[in-house]
Amino acid sequence: MAESHGGAKGPAGAHTEADGGHHGGGFPPFESSSFASQLVSLAIFFVLLYVIVSKLALPRVGGVIEARQNKIEGDLTEAQKLRDQSDAALKAYESELASARMRAQAIGNESRDKANAQADAERKALEEQLAAKLAGAEKTIASTRAAAMSNVRGIAADAAGQIVQQLTGVVPDAASVNAAVDASLKG
Repeated sequence: MAESHGGAKGPAGAHTEADGGHHGGGFPPFESSSFASQLVSLAIFFVLLYVIVSKLALPRVGGVIEARQNKIEGDLTEAQKLRDQSDAALKAYESELASARMRAQAIGNESRDKANAQADAERKALEEQLAAKLAGAEKTIASTRAAAMSNVRGIAADAAGQIVQQLTGVVPDAASVNAAVDASLKG
């Protein structure tokens, strides 16, 4: 038990020291006696790997890539179709909005014209009423003036007679006072 693994001496240990301490040659891939079998194994493995990859893996990857490309193209086509529809809807909305604005402006113009016509009619009616009242007032003023003027003549004749009487002490005759008042009123 006191023996170590590296220092064993005996019939097995003697065999190891006899061939120089080497275990069967060298690294197996570098041994020239097994190159041919290794190259054949490598060629078989490479052909088998190539067949598996080309027949199984590549078609699946190609199918996934093609499906993804088709999906992208379909999505782009759908997006373009939706964009065209939204552009058409936007144009329809804008034309409806412009039409509504034109209708609103026409209604506004019509309402303004009606209001102006109604205001003109009311103004004309009021002007006619005021003109009739003014004409009536002018007639009343003229008749009042005529009445006042007729009274003024009488008042002026009485005043002139009394002034002459006070100044001279003699009562003037009515005909000469009326003639003098008429002459001064005519001007």
